[in-house]
Amino acid sequence: MSTSLAWDERYGTGEFLFGDRPNDYLRAQSWRFPARGRALALGDGEGRNGVFLAGCGLDTISVDWSPVAVARAAALARARGVSMQAEVADLARWDWPASCFDVVAWIFLHLPPEDRAAVAAGVVRALRPGGLLVLEGFSPAQSGRRSGGPREAALLWTRAAADAAFGALTLLECTEGTVRLDEGPKHQGEAEVLRGVWRKA
Repeated sequence: MSTSLAWDERYGTGEFLFGDRPNDYLRAQSWRFPARGRALALGDGEGRNGVFLAGCGLDTISVDWSPVAVARAAALARARGVSMQAEVADLARWDWPASCFDVVAWIFLHLPPEDRAAVAAGVVRALRPGGLLVLEGFSPAQSGRRSGGPREAALLWTRAAADAAFGALTLLECTEGTVRLDEGPKHQGEAEVLRGVWRKA
């Protein structure tokens, strides 16, 4: 993975790059969440999704590799009055716990294939039986749009990539298509995404 310094600079601007409210798809899946349990928000940036999960009553860890973002995530949790652990880590090299989490949120985290495979294996290991993975990411059809996402095709999500990454989990739903994003200045307008939910048996 490349250096986090560029992301430190982006997150240091003072505004929430992707907004301070949770991702719409994650919020829409909250009916599936247990009333109590543990949650993990991957590549959570300034903490919007982790804070949401904590607000759902889940004991939540928000992880990002940018120290600037993680500090902002902790501040957002304090401002919202929720308890959340915010941790700086490179998820491809993180010491993943076993059978620990009831919900994992993988929202707009785009990784090179090798790192994506390592993180996916970590997620499968870290989910408890019955635990849920909620994913949203940009698909190759996003190419050329100005509503966000990486330019490198290898970082984008296809159904085949999702099937390969999460084949050990039970698929509950997976769709590809156009959505309208309104998530801070970096995610605005029509976008092409892949969304899905998986459960660990």
